[in-house]
Amino acid sequence: MLLQVFYSVRSERQSVAQTQYNLLFRWFIGLSMDDAVWGPTVFTKNRERLIEHDAVIELFNLVLEQAGDKGLLSGAHFSVDGNLIQAWASHKSFVRKDGGDDNSDGANFKDQSRSNETHESNTDADARLYCKGDNASRLRYMGHTLTDNRHGLVVNAVVTTADGFAEREAAKAMINDAVQAADNPKAEITLGADKGYDAKEFIDALQAMNVIPHVAQNTSGRRSAVPDAIAASAGYAISVQKTKLIEQGFGWAKTVGRIRQVMVRGLKRVDQIFVLTMAAYNLTRMRMLGKIRLQTA
Repeated sequence: MLLQVFYSVRSERQSVAQTQYNLLFRWFIGLSMDDAVWGPTVFTKNRERLIEHDAVIELFNLVLEQAGDKGLLSGAHFSVDGNLIQAWASHKSFVRKDGGDDNSDGANFKDQSRSNETHESNTDADARLYCKGDNASRLRYMGHTLTDNRHGLVVNAVVTTADGFAEREAAKAMINDAVQAADNPKAEITLGADKGYDAKEFIDALQAMNVIPHVAQNTSGRRSAVPDAIAASAGYAISVQKTKLIEQGFGWAKTVGRIRQVMVRGLKRVDQIFVLTMAAYNLTRMRMLGKIRLQTA
């Protein structure tokens, strides 16, 4: 599965086909030149087992442990953001929950009122019809990452259903985990985020966890919930600048990885792919950071 992420292999069937002749793939997996390669259904049969035993999460944590041993993590200064993931489901599958006749099989929905309260996808029930900004409404999930500001490594990743509150709720859960895992309970922990997180409820929740909110102030026709004293600090300016690193992870995951549109269905399976992709991103970034350190040594 890691090879699929590293080399942008879109499906298990393509991965098996490449393993038949690609010696690099065989070396990575541990197969000799004449060993038989399993069929693509092996991935399907074992995916639920990997989810049940949290195998991907354990891999992600091992990568983080290695990054910590190399001094690549600050453990105190973080950034958070969310990004949309297109589900493996079409508009045609988005039909009424009650099975009522709306004179459409889902394919022709012009001039019809459709919402997540009345409709759901009959191929992926966890996907939600959602739009953000100028994007068109599509069936989507929302992926969230918490990155360490020192080098932009992802320290937490999770997928939720897509709605207007998911980003802040996921951010609170992830930063709370970071606070609990801090080596020094008295350490000054900061969290940077974009203007979308500038809400009084979210800022109050951070301060209740003794986390300093380095959230970009949203002053467009409103008063920012971030205290002016915090916004004027030198650490705040650094956090706002470091927040941009989080976009590198999402960009890599969507171009090299497979999360622009996932080819699995169900929240747990999408979350597994997302966490695995972020573990692969960390490994790639750690390799590049190692080369930079060697050049500057």
